[in-house]
Amino acid sequence: MASRTLEIEKMSVEQLKALKEQADLEVNLLQDSLNNIRTATTRLEIASNALQDLSLRPQGKKMLVPLTASLYVPGTLDDADKVLVDVGTGYFVEKTMTEGKDYCERKINLLKSNYEQLLDVATKKKSIADETGVILQAKLRQLAPAQ
Repeated sequence: MASRTLEIEKMSVEQLKALKEQADLEVNLLQDSLNNIRTATTRLEIASNALQDLSLRPQGKKMLVPLTASLYVPGTLDDADKVLVDVGTGYFVEKTMTEGKDYCERKINLLKSNYEQLLDVATKKKSIADETGVILQAKLRQLAPAQ
């Protein structure tokens, strides 16, 4: 960290501005990725809860089936032990209820692990951006009286 500070202090004002802009851009992109991971995790948790709820319903139960976020059609529960799992890009795989729950849990754990790793990277990038900003401001203050 100290060597990085020394390297940053040796940079020109233009280089510092470029580094600050780049670091800020990367922090924003990482923040967007963190938000996307959080959203995906929430969706999988909702799906896992829906599977749990579905497993408790008796066969032949009348229910509303969602086709989109706002369109539901009436349906009847045929076999609660078999579910279709969306594995991405429009592909669905038939699994047992237990396999479906396991799939959701594995995906949730993977996303949480990725979230933690990405959060570490974002924190480091944020500290670089902040450090660069402080040094840039100090250099600009030094140049201001000279002009």
